[in-house]
Amino acid sequence: MGEQLDFRILGPLTVTVGGRPVALGGARQRTILGLLLLNAGRIVPVDTLVDVVWRDSPPATARTQVAIVIAALRKSFKGEGVDEEVIATEHPGYLLRVEGHALDSVTFTDLVAEAEAAQRGRRPADAAGAYAAALALWRGPALAGVTGRLVEDEAARWEEVRINAYEAMTDVQLELGRHQLLLPELAAMVREHPLRERSRYHLILAQYRSGRRAEAMESFREARRRFIDELGMAPGPELVELHEAILRDDPALSPAATPSAEAPPPVVREAVKAAPPRARGQIVPSELPPDVPGFAGRVEELSALDTLIDDAGGDRHAPTTGLITGVAGVGKTGLAVRWAHRVSEHFPDGRLFADLRGYDERHAPTTAGDILSRFLRSLGVESDVVPDGLEDRIALYRSVLADRRVLLVLDNVRTFAQVRPLLPGSSGCTVLVTSRDQLEQLVTWPQTARVHLGLLPEDRSIELIQRIVGEARVAGAPGEAMRLAELCDRLPLALRIAAARLASKPHWSVRHLVTRLSDERRRLDELSQGESQVRASFELSYRYLPKDAARLYRFLGLLAVPDFTAWVGAALMDSGVLDAERLMEHLVDTQFLQVVGVDATGQLRYRFHDLMRLYAGERAAEEEAEEERTAACDRAFRTFLTIADQAYQREYGGAYNKVRGDSPRRAVDPVLQEELLAAPLEWFEAERLTLLAVVEQSARMGMDDLCWELVSCMEFLFGCRNYLEDWRRCSELALEAARSAGNVRGQAVMEHELGAVELRLRRVAEATERYERAHALYTEAGNSHGRALVLSGLSLIDRLRGETDRARERLREILPVFREVGDRSSEGYTLHSLAQCALDQGQAEAALELCRESVRICENIGADRRSLAQARHRLGTAHLALRQLETAEIEFTRALEIVRDRSDLLGLAYTLLGLAETRLLAGSAETAERTFLEALDVARRTRSPMIEAQILFALGEARRGSGHEDEGREHLTAALAIFRRIGSPPWEEKVNAALNRVISR
Repeated sequence: MGEQLDFRILGPLTVTVGGRPVALGGARQRTILGLLLLNAGRIVPVDTLVDVVWRDSPPATARTQVAIVIAALRKSFKGEGVDEEVIATEHPGYLLRVEGHALDSVTFTDLVAEAEAAQRGRRPADAAGAYAAALALWRGPALAGVTGRLVEDEAARWEEVRINAYEAMTDVQLELGRHQLLLPELAAMVREHPLRERSRYHLILAQYRSGRRAEAMESFREARRRFIDELGMAPGPELVELHEAILRDDPALSPAATPSAEAPPPVVREAVKAAPPRARGQIVPSELPPDVPGFAGRVEELSALDTLIDDAGGDRHAPTTGLITGVAGVGKTGLAVRWAHRVSEHFPDGRLFADLRGYDERHAPTTAGDILSRFLRSLGVESDVVPDGLEDRIALYRSVLADRRVLLVLDNVRTFAQVRPLLPGSSGCTVLVTSRDQLEQLVTWPQTARVHLGLLPEDRSIELIQRIVGEARVAGAPGEAMRLAELCDRLPLALRIAAARLASKPHWSVRHLVTRLSDERRRLDELSQGESQVRASFELSYRYLPKDAARLYRFLGLLAVPDFTAWVGAALMDSGVLDAERLMEHLVDTQFLQVVGVDATGQLRYRFHDLMRLYAGERAAEEEAEEERTAACDRAFRTFLTIADQAYQREYGGAYNKVRGDSPRRAVDPVLQEELLAAPLEWFEAERLTLLAVVEQSARMGMDDLCWELVSCMEFLFGCRNYLEDWRRCSELALEAARSAGNVRGQAVMEHELGAVELRLRRVAEATERYERAHALYTEAGNSHGRALVLSGLSLIDRLRGETDRARERLREILPVFREVGDRSSEGYTLHSLAQCALDQGQAEAALELCRESVRICENIGADRRSLAQARHRLGTAHLALRQLETAEIEFTRALEIVRDRSDLLGLAYTLLGLAETRLLAGSAETAERTFLEALDVARRTRSPMIEAQILFALGEARRGSGHEDEGREHLTAALAIFRRIGSPPWEEKVNAALNRVISR
């Protein structure tokens, strides 16, 4: 779950992580965060945030600026190691989640509620302590320094709440007879708030009880004058009655004979008397299990628990509490026992241990009554004195512990209700709890140290194996040992089981066990032998999952993806996204899922540990019918296809440049779709690894149409970000699926995709072969649009080979086809390809007109920024050919803005080349050289040999022109080698001519 944030609004607004301050921005950021914290757990509409920040005159960009502030806050929190999304986007605004974090206003409210309950239960000492703890949280006026009308109004309300709590505490303190101690504080309160009758009442009563009758009378007279002068009315009846009671020295004004702590019930008083005091030398209970052999790592976690000892000497009213959470088998009990042994000398009056069996399927959970009975006997209470009733046992238990320093380790706790009766009532003791659940009520307890155990680091995992197997045996196979640790998920339980198997079988090598565990179908079997079983430890948690959460867990186990978002769970369950997110958060809280972080679209991403994923798959196979499993995957995969198709269309301004299949799309909530696709390329990037896995799994499941259509949509991502290996792998998988199904159209599209990959690598012969196969398949399928798209690719190959006339013929043939089918993007691309043919043949004016028409089409499409960048680049090239340098630089710069914004490396390389050539001709040699070198660096990252060679050629000519003959020759020679390798005769001729000019000099 990452680090815990500590939000404080009861005073100046501060945010800390582990005592370190989190940097907050200016006034706007503090105002928005302050308002979110004042409404923690509730949605704050964007309109409200705008109104608070800008009042009655918001700028046109106000909503965007709010989004920027939210993004900055999220970035600040993430930068401090906070994994989960603290500020969630929830229509129509934002919601700040404080679960798992600390907010002083929440703690204050809980403590006041606790105090009020103690008052109702006639426990004034406990009430006074809780009130004091609540008021100690205040560091000044709420949200001091934060502006904004709503924030200021709420801050004023909180000030009223604080004063009410102080006055309630004063009531209790007076009841306990602490009037003399109160006098200085009450005098200050009255000076600060002179018109509050209740504070005046408390001051006058405290003065009277302290023997200061004259001062009490003067305080009343001063109050009466103030009220009449400023309010135009006399004091209220309670203050007047107090004055009259003082005049007659009414005995009722004297403090009641209330002890500093309420008396326990008679049965408890008798039991306390019967309990032998520690001074009589009873045996100090030490019930801790033996320390864990081979314990490795967890240094930071042990240090975090040590703060419980550091806090023990502070001014506290409650015990320190520690909470260790984590997935089954992660080593919670081992850490608790190791720490308890390590600090045992700090608890001279005993170390108690109880397994509450919160996750034990063989036994019912241990009851609080049974544990209290055993603990009381351990603490020296005779069995026949232990009360029968639970409340009496709790009271006796807390009384016995009141003046002792005892450590209590409570293992396998499932709910806070199990813990509540076992918490001591006073300071001096420490309680350490282990649980697979978050126990949020315990996290908010004062003086709580929370430790969430993740998987062991790799080096500590190897160390654990070595301690069980032997260092020599593991040192001889370091690579296999690392693989063994990964196959065990670096989960301590699984590591111990695997190491124990090796230790018991000296004839097995580490590699042999790695081989056995590498088979996913057998892995849980291999790790579930003997008394310690990984599968059984998972089962103990699984059986307590709510029905719908368990079903989502099973369905998620069907997906062979690295991570996923809540909308994937919604598709699997055929439910709403918020319902799915609620279930996923429950799975996180119960350690079945792990939060990865927030992706570029603002979505929380979740993932399995591998062993948990395997177990989920087992449960799905066991409990879900095959048709249900297939239907769930189909819903999820079709949702991926729907969103990917929409992302593609938003980028291209429509369903252009591609052949569509017949896979049915699945309806996606429009609000969700808008949120995901605000930046379509970023959605593709965020989901890239998951999409690759979906392609592979859908191909394996025989979903051929869905598979090839998804790959076709992903072409945009592959091309822009140069993920050529991903492009090839996905296309090959989809092609094989289409072949197996006899899907001619799918085969054609995937052969076309593979041809595009080969052409990007300038493997011209291989690209030609793929394109020709695709052309034949499209012809067989009767798809003229597909045939035209293939001919467009072949025309580029023609140009590379110097066959410009043939390229032009193909382009003229396909232009009317694109116009007929309405593929405007391909029409624009064809026009600027014709322009390049014109440039190749020295017809710059004709090229200029074709480019201008192409730009007009791309601008009309609107969304197709990539095609617009290509068209503007070609237009810049035409202006450059005409030596219209200023206009050329403008067009190249416009194209540059687009490709940089989209991280289109290939487009960036070509655009920088054009810009460098323009600057060189304009006489800016130094600037041009820097631009050439930047272009070359980008080109080498694209793995596209054609652009790299073109840049080397241009750079060689530039260096030669500036008098650096040797360096120029070196660049030209490198360019020639690449052009020869990819087979581009026209460019070979150009470079050879340039080299000949160098030699002739």
